[in-house]
Amino acid sequence: MPVMFFMTTMVLYLAGTAFSLAYLLRRSEALSKVSLGVTGIGFISHTLALITRVMAADHVPLASFHEALSFFSWALVLVFLGVELRHRIHVLGSFILPLALISLLSAAALPKEVPTLEPVLRTVWVHVTLSILGTVGFAVAFVAGIMYLIQDGLLKSKRFNILYTKLPPLDYLDYLNQQSIVLGFPLLTLGIITGALSAEFARGSYLNWNPEQTWALVTWVFYFVVLMGRLTVGWRAKRAAYLTIIGFAGVVLTFIGVVLKGHGPVA
Repeated sequence: MPVMFFMTTMVLYLAGTAFSLAYLLRRSEALSKVSLGVTGIGFISHTLALITRVMAADHVPLASFHEALSFFSWALVLVFLGVELRHRIHVLGSFILPLALISLLSAAALPKEVPTLEPVLRTVWVHVTLSILGTVGFAVAFVAGIMYLIQDGLLKSKRFNILYTKLPPLDYLDYLNQQSIVLGFPLLTLGIITGALSAEFARGSYLNWNPEQTWALVTWVFYFVVLMGRLTVGWRAKRAAYLTIIGFAGVVLTFIGVVLKGHGPVA
């Protein structure tokens, strides 16, 4: 049953992404409505996939890379639906949905077996959930940064085309970038803290200084500097956009490295 819902979700997210990208290049507002409807149905299917996975595993489904990537995709779509329904920023789906689809496709390429957890690791889902939600915040900041740079380039080149009319104003994109980091950073911080506590409980050591933990701390320090720069020094606009893009690229490369280490070159 989880597999059926998962495959249905992939098809619906693929369709929703296709419609959202078509909306990016055409003036038809109907495309955004179709994309929203298809993605909404896909989100329901995705939620059912996660629920049935919980029932099959008898634990929160965040113990494997497949489960973590699937949850990341689900959380991204949740953010998109929430922002879309509240602020009606249709173009946001053209940037977030491809990211969610890539995450789900990556999850599909990884082993889907339900892992059996030792009792000592039953609470690891708290650390994973907080870390993923923090990463979702950074992903939205990344998307806002990309949209900012595109809109800024269109303005400077005076290319007032279809894309220009659909992208939000620069001030709003800068605000979205900052707020996403403000929300994502505390969640990542809590994720690192709970991860250290879980490691102490399971292995008797808060930090092992393995590559995963080291890069998690490097990521934390990077976003701490960015956040402090935004809140105290006043880093804004293009500099903040570039930094959040670089930061999220580092997050992605770190995760790829962890997956390759855990599952071998094929995965």
